Amino acid sequence: MFASLRAKIGELTKKLSGGEEEKQQARPGVAEKTLALLRGEVVLDESKLEKLLGEFEIALLESDIAFDVAEKIISDLKQSLLGKKFKRSELEHAIRASLERSLREILELPSVSLEEVIRAKKEKPFVILFVGINGTGKTTTIAKVAKRLLDRGFTCVFAASDTYRAGAIEQLERHAERLGVKLIKHSRGADPAAVAYDAVEHARARGKDVVLIDTAGRMETNVNLLEEMKKIARVAKPDLVIFVGDALTGNAAVEQAERFNSAVSIDGVILTKADADAKGGAAISIAHAIRKPVLFLGTGQGYDDLVEFSADLLIREVLG
Repeated sequence: MFASLRAKIGELTKKLSGGEEEKQQARPGVAEKTLALLRGEVVLDESKLEKLLGEFEIALLESDIAFDVAEKIISDLKQSLLGKKFKRSELEHAIRASLERSLREILELPSVSLEEVIRAKKEKPFVILFVGINGTGKTTTIAKVAKRLLDRGFTCVFAASDTYRAGAIEQLERHAERLGVKLIKHSRGADPAAVAYDAVEHARARGKDVVLIDTAGRMETNVNLLEEMKKIARVAKPDLVIFVGDALTGNAAVEQAERFNSAVSIDGVILTKADADAKGGAAISIAHAIRKPVLFLGTGQGYDDLVEFSADLLIREVLG
């Protein structure tokens, strides 16, 4: 993740340092620049900085970082560097420090510890509603979250509220059998909100800790299905709404998160397929766009392939 962006950071530092190229461009009579060069320093003038930061902004956009996020990073970087003198050995540190400050401002949102918020609720069950479009790995992600909770001593119930997709109920049923989790289901085509309601009532009656509600994948542009999702939320009254997005779709995942957030108010995000995402910008962009935290990254097909997200983790990936 972010391999090409890390390379661009190194390239930016090298070009800004100037080396022999800058010595050739230093014009007689430009006293400050000449003296700085003799001292082994770099003076970052606006014309050179604009050109190189423009190239770096393109690299950010190519890494699936949203335009407004890229603009912020570039603006912060320009403010940190413009008109200042740096020893060549210090320039890379200055660039990395600026990038780290920008990323922390974007990513350091009020954190949500899943286990802590579940324990904090006095009345059982704690209800989690999972939303997202088709093909993101939502059902498998629900199973991964359940495995994490089971390992930490919680009891779980699945609600098979995806009653439309062929095989959806059977897929969740297989996960339930493997994990030893109770599944509440109705027949295919049944009212998804009724399934969610029954699952919550079952958990309440049996003293179960958590209800995890699977929903039909729906395009963010499908008004009817979004209205149905709102109905599920009204009936189930979830304590947490989690958007499951595909990291590989980049900025498309950002647009989807924004639309779902406006419909049901997302509390957090799980990004799947992060292990296959060479660009990595979706996590940064979603956090900035909806101001809600990324909770986990899916990193494989196994039940334990769910990594708790942190700003430090992502910043290390970006900066190397």
